[in-house]
Amino acid sequence: MTTSQKKNAPMMRKKALCGAVSATLVASALSTPAWAQTLEEVIVTATKRTESVQDVPLAITALSGEFVDKVNLNDVKDLVAYTPGVTGNSQDSFIDAISVRGIRTQDFGVGGDPSSAFFKNDLYEGRNGSAVTSLYDLSRVEILRGPQGFLFGRSSVGGAFSVHTQRANLDSNDGYVQLDLAERDHAVAEGAINIPISSNFATRIAGYYSQEDGFTENLFPSEDLIEHDKWALRWSNTYETNKLSVYTTVEYEEREQSGSVYRAATEGAAWEALEAALGPIQVDGSEEEVDVDRINGDNDDADILTLGMRIDYDFENMTLTSNTGYKDHDYLYNEDYDGTPLNLETYRQDQEGDYFQQEFRLTSATDGPLSWYAGVSYYREEIDTTFTFGVNEDSICAYYGYYYYAPMTFSGCEELYDYYGYEFTPSATGQLIEPGTIKGEYEGWGAYLNLGYAITETFDVEVGVRYTKDEKDVSTNVPTPESDLGAYWGFGFSTVGELEHDESWDDWTPRVIARWWAAEDHMLYASYTAGYKAGGFDSFVVSNAAGDTPDYGTLDLTPADGFRPNTYDPEEVDSFEIGHKGTWQDGNIISDLTVFYYEYTDLQVPVSTDTGATVIKNVGEVEAWGYEFSLTAGLGQYITAYLAVGYLDSEATKLDAICGLEDPLGCEGSDIFWAPEFSGSFVLTGDYPTDNGAFIGNYELMFESERGGGWEGFNYTEIDSYEEMNLRFGYESNDGWLIEAYVENLTDEFTWDGINNNGGKTPDHFFGPRRPRTYGARMRYSWD
Repeated sequence: MTTSQKKNAPMMRKKALCGAVSATLVASALSTPAWAQTLEEVIVTATKRTESVQDVPLAITALSGEFVDKVNLNDVKDLVAYTPGVTGNSQDSFIDAISVRGIRTQDFGVGGDPSSAFFKNDLYEGRNGSAVTSLYDLSRVEILRGPQGFLFGRSSVGGAFSVHTQRANLDSNDGYVQLDLAERDHAVAEGAINIPISSNFATRIAGYYSQEDGFTENLFPSEDLIEHDKWALRWSNTYETNKLSVYTTVEYEEREQSGSVYRAATEGAAWEALEAALGPIQVDGSEEEVDVDRINGDNDDADILTLGMRIDYDFENMTLTSNTGYKDHDYLYNEDYDGTPLNLETYRQDQEGDYFQQEFRLTSATDGPLSWYAGVSYYREEIDTTFTFGVNEDSICAYYGYYYYAPMTFSGCEELYDYYGYEFTPSATGQLIEPGTIKGEYEGWGAYLNLGYAITETFDVEVGVRYTKDEKDVSTNVPTPESDLGAYWGFGFSTVGELEHDESWDDWTPRVIARWWAAEDHMLYASYTAGYKAGGFDSFVVSNAAGDTPDYGTLDLTPADGFRPNTYDPEEVDSFEIGHKGTWQDGNIISDLTVFYYEYTDLQVPVSTDTGATVIKNVGEVEAWGYEFSLTAGLGQYITAYLAVGYLDSEATKLDAICGLEDPLGCEGSDIFWAPEFSGSFVLTGDYPTDNGAFIGNYELMFESERGGGWEGFNYTEIDSYEEMNLRFGYESNDGWLIEAYVENLTDEFTWDGINNNGGKTPDHFFGPRRPRTYGARMRYSWD
């Protein structure tokens, strides 16, 4: 089969995907007898063309909508569990914990961009609060590892998640309804119906609702945390003629859920300094419980409206595509960041924003040796966010009194102020509340060209380049707090009105790929890709032209003082890959192996200062290599297995600005601590037919090796290795009925989503306790 024939292979339905976990299973798969089933492949569009995932010379994991439903995934971040080399799921709407090959977002403000980009139907999903949406009525999901700015734009320096929902179908009256019930009043209802209106036009309506009570016990006060209540509705339309295709989508989602849940690490220098200032601090409960006050609320709530339209026009020798999207969101977030029963730091984010994008693309449609695509894209984003920090006034006085006058201690603000010879009047709530509003207007455009040439029938090369320019205009307004303490905790300064600054960044990012078909079903490839993430603005820090920040506690800054929102430079990655994709034993086994190496420079990381909030700076360099392997195999007539394993070896240098050791050189050579060395998943799927249907079952395993510890390698902030198993068993009739019982987290394993090594006035803490063992049942009826 020639390269051009493979590019135009017909679409096939993938019967089953995902997981296996040991060399024993791999060995058994490779010795499967000849009568085993033939596996089918997923068709993807990540490269702007319709191709089998096995023909794409990229590190890409493709999950069918059927698989996503089968393993009962909740939202887009749950996809990380089944993707080799991708880790960092969490229980909230933040995406800064997502790590692709160790590259993640480290700034949770709104002046920068995520390192891993999320897309739905080719529309950029955005940032914290708007990027995380529910999974229902899907066609497929494509997760691409490594820099994807060339294909997707918008700072996809680590990787890209691309979700594709079901389109309206001109030739079907299909639909389904599904109900999922489990412990803690867990209830999920979803469904869809497809309605052909004419031979050229069809519409599809899909809906989703999910609720669950909290599963993490909080001891102060006694309550259960990490709950959710959300619903979504999507309306899709399809219009098709011989040359013209128009696809539209309107989607709205509303959710109410808990913010992140923390437990302080009661060891280490930060904790010892805090107790020295405030006295003994009791954090009750076991390591699997939390003890937090949440005095200012607990929210992770969003309303998200998305509009999208894609138009394809066939010119016979090329296709013109227009992709237009608009997104509007409102987001409210509240958490108790310190992870203790004391009011040491609460955090609130009240955000609204809208986003518009437009892309035009031409794609060649010839069967000759030359293929190409070219395009231009534009985006505009407006964001308006008020951040609010809160702390008990007496706690801050005790902390800073000890900080400046140790070994002296102070019981609170009255005693500290009396030491200075002043009187102190507590605020009405006894808290120092520091709000600050950050507004941003961002826009950018890009242009790209990719040329592919088949040198022989089995060897081809691609060369591409993209130019990207980003412009940002940001204002910061931090009113003086209503407290005698002034701006002395979160921001560390206040302003009279807005301080403004604008900046722009641009870059050329090339890509080169060589692909060789060693045999009909075995493809080898090698690639080089440059990655770029635009610079940005600190949400919590201002500086002058020399880069100096104002003295801690400075009040009433004006533009005349020369301060403005602080900027930081872009991140850059040079990524190299070699890979093999193969089909074995007459289609019974499908494998995918990628080995990668990258150099990652100018990391955008938070750096502690002596004068208030952390500042984002470009610090450090990382060299990393690793591999990602997946294998799908038919084990006999009725069982399918999939192995997905990722390995990462990294070394970071030039960390002196962020190293918490007395000797800053002690952090040199550290690995990327938030990403495990090994991670992977395994799904064993059974389908045993009967006269009227089939018995079905799934066994799922996800695992990670240890991680955490910070750049310093502190053992008290490490997270142990972790394995989680799910089991499902049911019956599916030939007339569309399905009933299934399941248990998720079968062995009731416990772990945390992540760790923050904070230091200073906020203790180190773990966040996001995982969901415990859960029994449930699911019922579904579908029709064609």
